[in-house]
Amino acid sequence: MNKRCRMMVVAGMLLAAASCQPLTMDTYEKNLDIPGHEWAYADKPVFEVTVQPQDTAYLYNIYVNVRHKDSYPYSNIWLLVHTQFPGEKPVAQRVELPLADMSGKWLGSGLDGMYVYEHRIPIQQHAILNKPGTYKFTFEQNMRQNPLPDIMNVGLRIEKAGLRKNEKAIP
Repeated sequence: MNKRCRMMVVAGMLLAAASCQPLTMDTYEKNLDIPGHEWAYADKPVFEVTVQPQDTAYLYNIYVNVRHKDSYPYSNIWLLVHTQFPGEKPVAQRVELPLADMSGKWLGSGLDGMYVYEHRIPIQQHAILNKPGTYKFTFEQNMRQNPLPDIMNVGLRIEKAGLRKNEKAIP
């Protein structure tokens, strides 16, 4: 084999080895449509996030995304957020998501001629995801009205907030 062919083979092997490394999670974001824009109690969107060993050295900010029509009748929405850590039972937490201020003005950004509003609401800052594996987040609407009208979609966003104290990034 000539020198050029050997270099190409070595470069190809290095690329193949690098591609086998699991990707680190800088940001996870997924939004799911609410059927018919009416969120029923039985409709519980599920989000699964895989955390690699190298990702456990970081803190994360966790957000709920909500997109609704201007005709949504309330200034907030209550959710039950069920969080299941790898190998553990789910834990539920009731969370209020404010969507409008005291005067009734929507807090989110307006879309499509201001008839649709989108919110990214923090539910946990500097969260620790200290176990590698799959984390499962399930959202359940927890308002008195069922189904809840004019909710178009909901989503989960998780983004890195920085290294945990006394931790070093694992390459």
